[in-house]
Amino acid sequence: MHNNKINLMLFKRLLLVTFLLFPALISPAMAKDPGSNYQEIEWVSLIPEDDLKILMTPPDYIGQIEDGSSMDVLGDNAIPGADPEDEYQRALSSTRIIESYDGKKVRIPGFIVPLEVTDDQSVTEFFLVPYFGACLHMPPPPPNQMIHVKVEQGFPLDSLYDAFWLEGTLSAQINSNDLGTAAYALSMDTMTIYQE
Repeated sequence: MHNNKINLMLFKRLLLVTFLLFPALISPAMAKDPGSNYQEIEWVSLIPEDDLKILMTPPDYIGQIEDGSSMDVLGDNAIPGADPEDEYQRALSSTRIIESYDGKKVRIPGFIVPLEVTDDQSVTEFFLVPYFGACLHMPPPPPNQMIHVKVEQGFPLDSLYDAFWLEGTLSAQINSNDLGTAAYALSMDTMTIYQE
């Protein structure tokens, strides 16, 4: 999130949760359900392998930043004082996608970050993100870990804590606003509350 700061150690832990634990908890299969037109996918499958490898093995300077120091903040997906050409910095803001998902009918779980809300509190535009709190309490995930969705008729959102299954057609489309940038968009067909 623009103008917000976060403890770098917390950010590293959240990255590990996102890429290692969250997909296993709410999206165990990657196979196409024989009774469905949608391929169930995991978030980690949307990020190029080399970007994922870079994010999962942060450079040494990350570990050398003292907790609580002025360098121990992260805003706008940039580490203060780090070279913007650093491969880790590039991976944090990567809009690279997996081309084979462009135009694919998918089923993916995630949390909703509202972007547009009507007067009657219906959500008409949102980011789908892999873990609760993304874009709200920390810098956003990399763009290739965010999906932009518009729902013309809108829907009520009772709680930001709820995870949902979304089904629809994924496309490679960059959408940005103050909360972050998404490298994917979804033309949503269905949305259901996530249940294990």
